[in-house]
Amino acid sequence: MATISAKDVMKLREQTDAGMMDCKRALEEAEGDFERAAEILRERGIAKAAKRQGKVAAEGVVYALVEGKTGTLVEVNCESDFVANGEKFRAVVEAIAKQILSTKPANVSELLASDMGGGKTVETYISEQTGVIGEKISVRRFALYETEGFLETYIHMGGTMGVMLDFAAPETAETKTLAHDVALHTAFTKPAYIRAEEVPAEVLEKEKAIMMQEVLNEGKPAAIAEKIVLGKMKKFYEENCLLEQKFVKDDKVTVKELLSRTAKTVGAEIAVNRLVFFVRGEGIEKKTEDLSEEVAKQVEAMKK
Repeated sequence: MATISAKDVMKLREQTDAGMMDCKRALEEAEGDFERAAEILRERGIAKAAKRQGKVAAEGVVYALVEGKTGTLVEVNCESDFVANGEKFRAVVEAIAKQILSTKPANVSELLASDMGGGKTVETYISEQTGVIGEKISVRRFALYETEGFLETYIHMGGTMGVMLDFAAPETAETKTLAHDVALHTAFTKPAYIRAEEVPAEVLEKEKAIMMQEVLNEGKPAAIAEKIVLGKMKKFYEENCLLEQKFVKDDKVTVKELLSRTAKTVGAEIAVNRLVFFVRGEGIEKKTEDLSEEVAKQVEAMKK
């Protein structure tokens, strides 16, 4: 086997824009032949994938997978809604979710570096699939839960948003119905915290300061302003803490009261230990261009 130096790998990388490990493997397979190595990268779609790295991937899906007492909620992005709804992309997302459950990575970097078998990493797999599908694919984030209770997930509108809840409760028909309702509620209200005690002190102080200034600006005396702020803080908890929120299906009860009511029915305590929700593409700046400008760019590219 030909000896592959770091300089050789860098040279191929500069020619193809492919990843370092992909270039190294291609050179090893081609026994040091640069032209053949470049062809191997093109055949695998990796060189093509590299060209798409500058694209904005703000579409895609939020996907949930639960196996026993382990589950993941993952957001995988692509460039267009058309691809996001395709079977090939959905198969990629499912494969990534299964990899998360099997390897239990701590973060996206560990996930991308994990072995999918045959020496192929998730990063290589994604590069290959980018070439097959023709759009940039990226794993943006994921949550991994292992529980002693049970997990409930909810995916909205085919993957535009997803929720995963960790319930401390016996898994019965009644508790599963409750969990589904709370997951649906979470998707609708998007609480920042589960319970009031979880709100950081600095967040509370900031909110109180803003509210106090707002009330004082209205001309209220300081003594009265403090009582008004207390009332406003109650409203803050009701808006931001899951257990304090009015249940979306019945605003006469809070989520906490709903859990308590079901707990009495099943004769066991019920608690929400953790929750996570992802909104697809949230915070990703989508690149928009005038159609005439886009056409002009393509014409210029054809001239080169």
